[in-house]
Amino acid sequence: MPRPTAAQFFYGSATVVFSALAMLVLFRTESGFGVAAVGTAALALGLLVALALPPRTKAARKATSPPTAARTHRTIEDIEIAAAQRERVGEHSLHR
Repeated sequence: MPRPTAAQFFYGSATVVFSALAMLVLFRTESGFGVAAVGTAALALGLLVALALPPRTKAARKATSPPTAARTHRTIEDIEIAAAQRERVGEHSLHR
């Protein structure tokens, strides 16, 4: 089962809160049974809203790796630069 997105949490929660407040004001319930019914209806409505949002889609891989021939062709300068970078990895950033 996929995890819900932040938008689904937000819209579902907002729906529960605002629909519960609206129903409590409109129906003017004071009994415990009425408040429980309003809460249950608000939760059901919030669940429906959260599930109605479109599911998360995985981003298609747009970046492809270069062909192997392009990766293996390296000049001596490239190799020297890479070696110098590997040597500087352990150095502190303030040392020059």
